[in-house]
Amino acid sequence: MVKELICISCPMGCHLKVDTEKQTVTGNSCKRGEIYGINEVTNPVRVVTTTVKIQGGSHAVLPVKTKSAIPKDLNFKCVEVLNEITVKAPVKMGDIIVKNILGTGVDVIASRNMEER
Repeated sequence: MVKELICISCPMGCHLKVDTEKQTVTGNSCKRGEIYGINEVTNPVRVVTTTVKIQGGSHAVLPVKTKSAIPKDLNFKCVEVLNEITVKAPVKMGDIIVKNILGTGVDVIASRNMEER
């Protein structure tokens, strides 16, 4: 089976064709496109960005993100877990909000500073 993708590894935006059985990629202009294509069909990953509730902060919610990409099939479960979390102000950008989310080895970190009100 051949899957068609647009590569996001560099600004070129190459139109890739990935043969899932042979694990070959065509249409890439650079080596990164080949790596992206194979990874996207065998083990797609994404960085999750969302918000968590915060007590005593200057805003009602704090933007957070995974420090690196996690398996795509865990994205919704990750957001569900984060929807249940409330942190206390103050928080600094980069502070770990959840360590090792869903056993992935990836931490969830604050995406901005949040002062106490």
